[in-house]
Amino acid sequence: MDEMVPLLKRLIQFRSVADRPDEITACADFIQGRLTEAGLAVNRMDVHGTPSLWVTPETDRAPVLFMAHFDVVPAGEDLFVPREEGDRLYGRGAVDDKYAVALCMVLLRAWLRRLKAEGKGQESLPFGVLLTGDEETGGYNGAGEALKRMSCDYCVALDGGSPERLVVREKGIVRLNLTARGKGAHGARPWLGENAIDTLLDDLVRVRRHFAQTREDHWHRTVNIGCIQGGSAVNQVPGDARAKLDIRYTEADDPHALIETIRADVTSEVEVVSVDTLFNGGEGPVTRYLAALAGDIEQVAEHASSDARFLNRSGTPGVIWGPQGNMSQHTDEEHVEISSLFTLYGHLDRFVTAVFYKEVSLTD
Repeated sequence: MDEMVPLLKRLIQFRSVADRPDEITACADFIQGRLTEAGLAVNRMDVHGTPSLWVTPETDRAPVLFMAHFDVVPAGEDLFVPREEGDRLYGRGAVDDKYAVALCMVLLRAWLRRLKAEGKGQESLPFGVLLTGDEETGGYNGAGEALKRMSCDYCVALDGGSPERLVVREKGIVRLNLTARGKGAHGARPWLGENAIDTLLDDLVRVRRHFAQTREDHWHRTVNIGCIQGGSAVNQVPGDARAKLDIRYTEADDPHALIETIRADVTSEVEVVSVDTLFNGGEGPVTRYLAALAGDIEQVAEHASSDARFLNRSGTPGVIWGPQGNMSQHTDEEHVEISSLFTLYGHLDRFVTAVFYKEVSLTD
């Protein structure tokens, strides 16, 4: 356990953000080097410059897969200098998601030592690890591609939740651009033009009508108007205006039908930027076993999205789990509670031990 915090501190020092691909690659090189030095065979792929690494008992398969990412969101230089304050370790990636990379690396090395002591090797691992470099920008070149090449019976995405909460569902995402067209004119004679901003605002009111449902837990579709652009001068009638929409939907929604309903209800042009599936890991016997092992913890739904959504393509069951970070990810106070990191490590180690000794079936 003494390995984990120093290793996490070293990982935080890599400025592995999307506009620093050299740092993402350097971080991947560091991880690969450490695992190789420990005697592990590491698979690597680079898709459009995004590196991904996986260590599995077979070339492309593992009974249990732990999934994490080593890219992070942008931050000031000070956040790439880790610091400890009591039970908290601060820094960019401390809880999203480099703690998970450090945990997986330590767990792999510990299990390899254990297996070698029994005269066995990597082929006897009861789990594998997938580490990717583009989760924060969509995950399409990382987990999106890697999970086409590998498989597992059950996956734990270490990128959310808390020691007291297993995430079993996440909403899907639709991104839309609306463009309203009008007719430019001088601001002193607005009757000679057609104000595109007026058209856009009317359309946004119509869009909102399709998101009127409310529930206390907010497990329903939602829309956020993230950007509005229009006009270039106060004394001009704008000839066009644009808005960017972030829609989150649940298993009760058909995202493509929703898009067509919106398209039919507005006069603006509707551009579909992306449609990402939701994550539904199921609430089967393995998930119940994992929840019981951790002390009968709660199984919950989350409104955000992660690389776990790529598991739905193959129908792979799983959960999203993590240590306590007090919702600090993506903030200037990002941190992980060190004691909860050790608690999570213990839960995962006991889980794969049960898999190793066939105390739990992954295929029931």
